[in-house]
Amino acid sequence: MLKSLNAFLFLKLFPKFEVKFKIMSQSLTSRTPKPKYDVVLIGGGIMSATLATLLHEFDPGLEIAIFERLGRFAKESTAAWNNAGTGHSAFCELNYTPEKEDGTIDIKKAESIAEQFEISKQFWSYLVSKGYIQEPKDFINSCPHMSLVFGEKDADYLKRRHDKMSESVLFSGMEFSTDHEKLREWIPLVMSKRNKSEVMAATRMDMGTDVNFGTLTRKMGRHLLEDSNVEVFLYHEVKDIDPREDGKWEMKVKDRIHNHKQEVLADFVFIGAGGYALPLLDSSDIKESQGYGGFPVSGQWLVTHNQELVEKHQAKVYTQATVDAPPMSVPHLDLRIIDGKKALLFGPFAGFSTKFLKEGSYLDLPESVNTKNLKSLFGAWWHNLPLTKYLIQQVAMTKSQRIQHLREFIKDANEEDWELKVAGQRVQIIKKDDKLGGKLEFGTEVVVNKNGTIASLLGASPGASTAVHAMLNVIEKCFPEKLNGEWKGKLLEMVPSYGKNLAEHPELTEELRNYTKEKLELEY
Repeated sequence: MLKSLNAFLFLKLFPKFEVKFKIMSQSLTSRTPKPKYDVVLIGGGIMSATLATLLHEFDPGLEIAIFERLGRFAKESTAAWNNAGTGHSAFCELNYTPEKEDGTIDIKKAESIAEQFEISKQFWSYLVSKGYIQEPKDFINSCPHMSLVFGEKDADYLKRRHDKMSESVLFSGMEFSTDHEKLREWIPLVMSKRNKSEVMAATRMDMGTDVNFGTLTRKMGRHLLEDSNVEVFLYHEVKDIDPREDGKWEMKVKDRIHNHKQEVLADFVFIGAGGYALPLLDSSDIKESQGYGGFPVSGQWLVTHNQELVEKHQAKVYTQATVDAPPMSVPHLDLRIIDGKKALLFGPFAGFSTKFLKEGSYLDLPESVNTKNLKSLFGAWWHNLPLTKYLIQQVAMTKSQRIQHLREFIKDANEEDWELKVAGQRVQIIKKDDKLGGKLEFGTEVVVNKNGTIASLLGASPGASTAVHAMLNVIEKCFPEKLNGEWKGKLLEMVPSYGKNLAEHPELTEELRNYTKEKLELEY
């Protein structure tokens, strides 16, 4: 009976893969967790899978457990249709290159994001070269990244942005054009029925990518389950985390199938539970978690599988957010390649739910409010009233109104070709602020206690694209002596550029990009 149940769970976790005759006995017979682990990772998304893989490579003897509340890895924010699949490398995202008061373009954040994605590509290439994961085209494909703007003012900004970014080796090869004929070569679907007098400008980077983070996560999970001593527990939810006097962490874990609860101890805990990271972090009572709040925002996409349209748009095209709109709402028209099938995605359109996860509870938001974060929440709300108005307007939009926004990109878009798809939930960070009471943050943030025994990842974009950098950041803060000591050689094997600023090393950047292009079978 137990073998049948665990075989069923394995199939749920890895539905694409044929089950081999010889699977580690642990995956078939282990029904309940051990009472104690060296490391416990909460959540089965890209972050936990990445951290588990890194730690296992550093020390195969570590006893590691992953608890996932659903029946499959990567069902929430990491799932393919719950994000845009952009390998965020700052090639097309205009909000990473703000214009300063003196008119110059600041590319520091863009360079930082680009370097972080290069770290991810190096790590994934290592996994491929070791045979831990196969068929990279299942999860990553070349897809040009473009920025597109309208009007003389924005065209001038984009030209100055291109000039500045072209000075950096990280953006070498970026093209710029205002010529309608050239733009028609790049984006024929967008240029169809355009007035020749319309001022438009675009940049293009051919080495951009489309990434299926869900498939990548499940590939890493399969490796962990088959080829390591990492234990994976599906349908197991961590409900509470409490510190003990001896420095260990005590967790209440619920088996959601058998409705069984037990306590599990760990020396180190990582909370990679997406929107549920916030309440779990709060339950730990660490000082560093005080004042944090969360505001849930869902997203919606217009999607078409009409291959006649798809073949006319082979890129990811980002433009600028409208006034008072948050950075995460930047309109973009993207090629997606999921399970070998191409589609186009347009959005995002904001939605609202009080859930912190797509498969969460409507009580998530109200139950997250407490005396420690009430001031932060109120301050962030009060100072972001235009954002509240924007969200209300977005939620109230009809499909026809969304199609009208799409027609700013595709002049003759037919409503019948497009369907509305609900994306994943995001919980935007709200932090305490001495002046404002609280402020809304739109990036990702790692929170670690002073002893380095518990860490959590909060926030959203660029998220999955920079997972390797984020998890190395966790290891730097929580295992500094080991990382600078016995783990250093293995780290440099996995991420050869670690510790170097790629923007200052053109030859190394070129060498590593050629290496990852070959290993990941990219075609730019």
